Amino acid sequence: MSPPVKDTGILVFNKKTVLEDYLVFKWMEIARRAISERGLFAAALSGGRTPAGFFRSLAGGRDESVWRNTHLFMVDERIVPHEDEASNWKMMDENLFSRCPVPRENIHPIPTGCRPEDCAQRYEMDLRTFSFFKAEAAEGGFPVFDLVHLGLGEDGHTASLFPGSPVLKEKSRLAAAVPDASRHDRVTLTYPVINSARNIIFLVMGEDKAGILARVAGKERDLPASAVFPQKGHLFFLADRGAASRLRPGSYESYVE
Repeated sequence: MSPPVKDTGILVFNKKTVLEDYLVFKWMEIARRAISERGLFAAALSGGRTPAGFFRSLAGGRDESVWRNTHLFMVDERIVPHEDEASNWKMMDENLFSRCPVPRENIHPIPTGCRPEDCAQRYEMDLRTFSFFKAEAAEGGFPVFDLVHLGLGEDGHTASLFPGSPVLKEKSRLAAAVPDASRHDRVTLTYPVINSARNIIFLVMGEDKAGILARVAGKERDLPASAVFPQKGHLFFLADRGAASRLRPGSYESYVE
């Protein structure tokens, strides 16, 4: 598959399947480059309903030389058992982990069988002690993922970084607890980790996301997703036609196939 003209910014696709195929193409391109240059590919994945089709398509890529050198982390998780329908792990396992040849020991779940603060500390320890990230951690820096995959909520949240949350101001932790007394407590990666990534890709689909995508694209400062910007890497949004319906003409690259 030939890539669009731009490799950053907003890319808009007419068909959901073409969008997902392009994201698989981009994932494998980034993964092969990372493995060639550094010997390993590390990615952090988001859950929700939107990426299920992408995960299934990604699992169809049977290049074992890529998968055996891939490590998969989670962007965020609800503090529920892994078999719970609300679990991001459950969704990822059903659509990706159990379908692709990635070694099971290369999958790094967010712990959920403990208090949210303890789960966040345990996940942070996994990040800090993972050999691929040790150099950054030893220098007091943050893990550098090759790719962070994000979603976009209708309220402008991404990961479990919600409007008004104290976690938005976190500057030093790698993972933080996000209390929610009304629904599910969560654990999320923090901005310093997300913004250290070499590549950040938002996957945005559906007309119900059109308004918020337009606001994020317009750089509204009060939206959590607007604070996502890699310090040294690439940021781009992949959107279907519905999600892109309120974008300013000329602000995106259209990809038609």
